[in-house]
Amino acid sequence: MSSRREFLKSVGGGTIAVATVSCDSVINQQPPRREGDSSKRYAMLVDLEKCIGCQACTMSCNVENQTPIGQFRTTVDQYEFFDALNNVTNVMLPRLCNHCDDAPCVPVCPVQATFQREDGIVVVDNERCVGCAYCVQACPYNARFINEETNTADKCTFCEHRLEDGLLPACVESCVGGARVIGDIKDSESTISKTIAERGGDLKVLKPDAKTIPMVYYIGLDEAFQDKISGQPTLW
Repeated sequence: MSSRREFLKSVGGGTIAVATVSCDSVINQQPPRREGDSSKRYAMLVDLEKCIGCQACTMSCNVENQTPIGQFRTTVDQYEFFDALNNVTNVMLPRLCNHCDDAPCVPVCPVQATFQREDGIVVVDNERCVGCAYCVQACPYNARFINEETNTADKCTFCEHRLEDGLLPACVESCVGGARVIGDIKDSESTISKTIAERGGDLKVLKPDAKTIPMVYYIGLDEAFQDKISGQPTLW
């Protein structure tokens, strides 16, 4: 009898293991991109040397996308940073979805509500989203949240609805210091492509070790902020 029980346990364990591997292999695959223009690849450049922390981008984004009070698709976090001489320096750091080329939020969605367009913009289909928050947990940049009003995932979309009408995203248009630039990096004549070519050595991204290939670049970003960034402003 004991041998029979051991046999059944081993078979049961094996069945569960096979099912888990099968599920993981499907979830971790990047689904095909859909919608958008495949001839383009949108990216954003944020020049911290120009950002004054006015939060105009935050407010214009809220107005444009009607996010609930206290929930933001983009914001400018303020950090107090101790430099090598132990002096406290204020650092302004605009944060938003990085529209990664290998976005970890996409394959974990069980209903493919989160998907990547042909032009690289990562969006959420609110009619499909079930609010499971898997994508929120998968994002290494803390750039997603569950909208309190819709109970679905929410995030920056580069204002793709405005881009399709030939307009700039609300945050770019409202930036008083001209710190944000968006454009098609496949177009060598675009402003963002020219700036990347000129300032390539100065460009950094958040959490490069995550290997998500983020498409939000920063000029003037201290290396100390690249991997240690947290969800909330902090004092180091």
